Amino acid sequence: QVQLVESGGGLVQPGGSLRLSCAASGSILSINAMGWYCQAPGKQRELVASITSGGRTSYAEFVKGRFTISRDNAKNTVYLQMNSLKSEDTAVYYCNVDGYGSSWFDRNNYWGQGTQVTVSS
Repeated sequence: QVQLVESGGGLVQPGGSLRLSCAASGSILSINAMGWYCQAPGKQRELVASITSGGRTSYAEFVKGRFTISRDNAKNTVYLQMNSLKSEDTAVYYCNVDGYGSSWFDRNNYWGQGTQVTVSS
């Protein structure tokens, strides 16, 4: 069983910064891609950023130049540095991991519980 624990959300003023973290623990054989999604009230969940095991990154257009995704493979942790935050960034942010659990036959897509990010003055 793989568990994802997120942290770092909160309330911040427009123009401010936050750093989200997501640590994977449990029976983990290997992790492929890691990513962050966001879901605002009344909207569908959408991809914010992702990073491969080799470090290749991709970003949604609405965060390019403001957010940076990174990972620490030794700690099975993915980060999202969020700068120049806007009110429209307000959402619940979810961590997502594509990986193998207890065996090479146990590949799954895992989700964190979500962390609230609120951008408001």
